[in-house]
Amino acid sequence: MYTIGEVESMAGINASTLRYYEKEGILLNIGRNESGRRVYTEEQLKWLKFVLALKNTGMSIEEIKAYMEMTLQGEPTVMERREFLVQHKENVEKQMAEMFANLERINQKIAFYDATVLKKGYLDA
Repeated sequence: MYTIGEVESMAGINASTLRYYEKEGILLNIGRNESGRRVYTEEQLKWLKFVLALKNTGMSIEEIKAYMEMTLQGEPTVMERREFLVQHKENVEKQMAEMFANLERINQKIAFYDATVLKKGYLDA
């Protein structure tokens, strides 16, 4: 069992986000210790890390909630959940390709400036 502070540290998010996810039904069945403070299981921590992976790759809270609803429905939604994640993966790959292309453009411009700076003698070769 992990305290909210431990989960904050391990997941890199703050307690208010954890409480928000719980309120929104993204984190379920959060237990309480004898003092009434939230405690998280290993399984909940794994789920949270997956949720954060979805969020950090551009999935909206509404989409995460929709995925969560499918998960709660169990085995009948396995193929639907798979397709949902495949579509998200394709979106992430497209975004990554666009980011890489933009990074290449930035690198080309830096190379241009490096050549200009060297040509004008601003930097020691």
